[in-house]
Amino acid sequence: MPAPCSSSRTSSPQFGENFTVDGLPDDEVCIGDRYRIGAALFEVTQPRVTCYRVGLRMGEPQMAALLVAHHRPGFYLRVIEEGEVEAGQAIIKVSTGPEAMTVEEIDRVLHLPGHTREQVERALRIPALSPGWQSSMQALLDQAEGGASSDSAGLSTAATAPPPAWPGFRPLTVTHIQPESRSVFSLHLAAADGSALPGQFLTVKVRPKGGVPPLIRSYSLSGEPGTGAYRISVKVEPHGAANNKLRAHIRVGDQLEAAAPRGTFYLTAGDNPVLLLSAGVGVTPVLAMLHALAREHSTRQVWWLHGARDGTEHPFAQESRELIATLPNARSTVYYSRPAADDRLGVDYAEGGRLSAEPIRRLGLPTDADAYLCGPASFMDSLTAALVADGLDASRVHTEIFGAGAALTPGIKGAATAPAPHRPAGPSTTHPTPSNPPPGATSSSAAQNPPQTSSSTCEPRRR
Repeated sequence: MPAPCSSSRTSSPQFGENFTVDGLPDDEVCIGDRYRIGAALFEVTQPRVTCYRVGLRMGEPQMAALLVAHHRPGFYLRVIEEGEVEAGQAIIKVSTGPEAMTVEEIDRVLHLPGHTREQVERALRIPALSPGWQSSMQALLDQAEGGASSDSAGLSTAATAPPPAWPGFRPLTVTHIQPESRSVFSLHLAAADGSALPGQFLTVKVRPKGGVPPLIRSYSLSGEPGTGAYRISVKVEPHGAANNKLRAHIRVGDQLEAAAPRGTFYLTAGDNPVLLLSAGVGVTPVLAMLHALAREHSTRQVWWLHGARDGTEHPFAQESRELIATLPNARSTVYYSRPAADDRLGVDYAEGGRLSAEPIRRLGLPTDADAYLCGPASFMDSLTAALVADGLDASRVHTEIFGAGAALTPGIKGAATAPAPHRPAGPSTTHPTPSNPPPGATSSSAAQNPPQTSSSTCEPRRR
């Protein structure tokens, strides 16, 4: 079964299921505790991290802070032994985690002032603690050893991102609609006082007819930052309810409710090389980064690497070429996996095939670069591993999961090598898969295994 997410006295969705657990309070359950439920064995790995969307949905911008202040974050489990679990089965504690550090205590250490060095060192001695939380605790320890205050140091990029430009949602007017490829179109939204960092996203409400609750979706900002307007780019897919509604019904002059730009996946300043790698519509946040570099007349080395199916599915092809031409130290390599008959080798694309680990190794990319990757999980898994294997420090690899892909299953022990179950008789049915990564499940890489990279902690997948 998929790994469930357990939260004390609450119902917590993850991997498409809800589990309600009573009698496991956060001030008693410890990181590293193991529990037997039915035939499965679970281990507690980290507190939950509240997603900003909870506050948006409930109209309470301080929701995340309130949950931290009340010391009831809930927690995640990883699967040690897979097996069937049924409602009503007993939860049997098998062992207590080393250091006996409760979920509530370790959450307080990271998010609130007043912790001690001894608490941080205890946390780092817990093997079950997830890689992201290990990294955060190490950051706390490193800053303390440097003589600085260590309060919230482990929050890293998320703590240093600027606050949203406005609270909640407000209406933005659609000023232009532009097709970008066969399946991607862009909406331009007036926002005279708006600001964003290159790579951040905009969260919007799409209201279906009939009084049903709005669909909340997040779209990367694909245009040049700081122009008095936002551009979001939307890929239309067969089962994309919000995306299809936007394409069918939105018109110039309409208003779209939007929350202020957010996100910790953005271009950082520096003079070292920049690698911008994307696949499909994952090009949108790195295109905003390319815009920012061009606007600054940057002299940094810039490597633009993009993979598409063919010319009809290559959004922003001309736009990206023009931006690259303005940068003195930029180079571009575009890969078409299935080039069409009229796609021109050496003009529209540089190589046939996918942008994958093998081409990455041949390029001789600089190892002191900052790399920004956006695309499907498999794309980022393989490219992250290839970049690190070629000498790039894992901390310089920044990833952003894109699209409504298959459900993530961090915490399931070992590779997914078990045979698929027999297909039941009768007509097949489909079920929606989760569109968000589990909050707090990764501040390492898009992959569920090392090497560790920097990534958003609780950002939705982009559309």
